[in-house]
Amino acid sequence: MIYADNAATTKMSKAAVDAMTFHMNETYGNPSSLYTLGQRSKDVLDEARAAVAKVINAEPGEIIFTSGGSEADNQALLTAAAIGKEKGKMHMISTAFEHHAILHTLAKLEKEGFDVTLLDVGEKGIVTAEQVAEAIRDDTCLVTIMTANNEIGSIQPIREIGAVCREKGVLFHTDAVQAIAHIPVDVVADNIDMLSSSAHKYHGPKGSGFLYVKKGIKISNLIEGGAQERGKRAGTENVPGIAAMAAALTDTYSNMEKNAEVMSSMRDYIIAGLSEIPHSALNGDAERRLPGNINFCFEGIEGESLLLLLDDKGIAASSGSACTSGSLDPSHVLLAIGRVHDVAHGSLRLSIGEDITKDQADYIISSVKEVVEYLRSFSPIWRDLMEGKKEFIL
Repeated sequence: MIYADNAATTKMSKAAVDAMTFHMNETYGNPSSLYTLGQRSKDVLDEARAAVAKVINAEPGEIIFTSGGSEADNQALLTAAAIGKEKGKMHMISTAFEHHAILHTLAKLEKEGFDVTLLDVGEKGIVTAEQVAEAIRDDTCLVTIMTANNEIGSIQPIREIGAVCREKGVLFHTDAVQAIAHIPVDVVADNIDMLSSSAHKYHGPKGSGFLYVKKGIKISNLIEGGAQERGKRAGTENVPGIAAMAAALTDTYSNMEKNAEVMSSMRDYIIAGLSEIPHSALNGDAERRLPGNINFCFEGIEGESLLLLLDDKGIAASSGSACTSGSLDPSHVLLAIGRVHDVAHGSLRLSIGEDITKDQADYIISSVKEVVEYLRSFSPIWRDLMEGKKEFIL
């Protein structure tokens, strides 16, 4: 099996597995307890907090452990909403292609009286600092823009956007779930006030993540019930999961430049190969994109069929279409960059890892070419396009 769905989740690294199993067996005490075993668990949390903070240039006290990116996103937005409401500022700015953890929370806040502006990301999937500056109003309390898009891999000018927010006195949050340990992120240099991350995107375990909150920001609780995480996130901490997250993050980050070089090279090689398919198009910016992200649309086919046939060939990938949810709607990300419904349905996302080989890349290219040709051979849409009854879009 060639695993090319790392944007969905990654295989746990040996460092993460070793840390998790060790602490499951040796550090199982409640870190809130006063006895020695409990205090050992607390020490593990402190060490993990420091390790996580170091990677993003934060202070350990600015890290709150969560169950993952979605929880961190929710807590960040609700924190900004509470601060904004106190000051009479009820306007938030985001983009049309954020993760649903952001978009759904914004929709919830709209029902509570907040005004939300979703910025256009253009055909390359990139929002500019100038757009943000123009959208900020006197009553803006938050700008939340992801560091890198989870579907098309486009990397946003976070540092510039953060500088605009800092100048305007507006809180800036970024969903960095896809970015951490894959591209450099520095919360100080990038002018970030809050940041979300999830361990299973960088070879850590599912169910562990963190929220960075700049010192001085009054955090709103999402989960009530205990004094854990400085009283800001109730529930006994998942010590083995957090230790594994810190181990995975440290390991992946230490190899980030080397891994990025390998993945970028293979990414560009695969993009060049798939670009040879007639009436296909790369989604997202060719240059400002995550090292392992490849996203294409192929006219005249359905993404779901493409995925199933690639799976038969031993390739695990994903599509922009929401096939697993029972919805026939295409990806909101692809629609946001201007892809029409018929084209967006025929999408493929490949998110390769640092262990990919050239032979595997060649197999991916040849397999996708073969499957696309096969699906088009009996597609009524493709027949209409070839006979001139419909016009090609790509």
